[in-house]
Amino acid sequence: MPPSRKELIVVGCGFVAKYPEGGGNFSVPLQYLLGLRRMRHPALWLEVLSSTGDARRDARIAATFRRRLREFALEDSYCLIIFPKGEAAQDLDAGRFFGMSRRKLEDLLGGGCALLNLSYSIRTPLLGRFALRKLCSLDPTEVCFWMQRMEMGQSEHDEFWSIGLNMYGPGSRVPESGVRWKTYFPLVDSRYFEAAPRPPVDRFTTIGQWYWDGCIEWDGEWRDFSKRAAFKKFEDLPGLHPDARFELAMNLSADDPERARIGSLGWHHVVPHAVARSPRLYYQYLRRSTAEFTAIKLESFARSGWLSDRSAVYLALGRPVVTESTGAEPYLPADSGLLFVGNLDEASEAIRRVRSDWKSLSKAARSCARDCFDATVNLKKILG
Repeated sequence: MPPSRKELIVVGCGFVAKYPEGGGNFSVPLQYLLGLRRMRHPALWLEVLSSTGDARRDARIAATFRRRLREFALEDSYCLIIFPKGEAAQDLDAGRFFGMSRRKLEDLLGGGCALLNLSYSIRTPLLGRFALRKLCSLDPTEVCFWMQRMEMGQSEHDEFWSIGLNMYGPGSRVPESGVRWKTYFPLVDSRYFEAAPRPPVDRFTTIGQWYWDGCIEWDGEWRDFSKRAAFKKFEDLPGLHPDARFELAMNLSADDPERARIGSLGWHHVVPHAVARSPRLYYQYLRRSTAEFTAIKLESFARSGWLSDRSAVYLALGRPVVTESTGAEPYLPADSGLLFVGNLDEASEAIRRVRSDWKSLSKAARSCARDCFDATVNLKKILG
């Protein structure tokens, strides 16, 4: 049964508070809350966190989380629960509550609310308190891979949603998971963002993690699905457009030799914790860009049709996106502001096109954000 108009929708998350320097991370569930608010739907951000083992540090993390919420007038619409370090079970008896008392939360859960469980963040026994449980997968291929090997929510949810648009489409190599996925676009509140003028200097940017500690064996072979490996085929791109600036906002330590290596190829490294420490700084950084240029890790190999929430924000800001293809093309309008590439020559041509036809691509990007990625459009689909 779909939730009634007055039924509380809980957005469950477990990856934001633990990373207070990640403005982009915060932005992901934020779009769900902003969309629900636009729909005038009662909503709660339920964040779970494993304790650091230091009560003072936990309190600082909780304070930062609340401060970020206050910037978007959501400080009265959240509950943060910190569970003991190393404790896998999410038992309310063991949790410390911030933003809302345990009693208030239990009263709300007793009303039969629905859960949008982002990346399987809410787990047992807390998960069992929801009348309707919808798993929203933000990492289509990796989640399906692990579902073959362990419990990832497949036996505990009523519906399964994924931002992999091509889960069952042409060329898909997404592993069989045992559940049937419905698909939706990554969310962006297209009314919150406005298209901005073209920057005076062409800057192609992206934000991410250069390394990846995941270990996936595919068809008997261990493969490197890091951002570093994904960018390998595009390393010489800056040299083909020397009058443009190509930036990588990646977490690289000051003594990491990768800084010098990518610098010698013409890439500019910026520290993501400096330019995107909060959601507002993150949005400002994207806004100062001409377009995004990025390579894709696992999802390009699996042809899942995945598109990033970050790219959705670029589009909403009227910034075109040049990205490695994941198989998403058939699910987008012909003029989407997204230019899909597979090799260096295609990437160079896409950069040339962005620079020569920016105005029309910016308009298409903004239109696509409204029509395809808008939070209310996708939430209505998920909620039924």
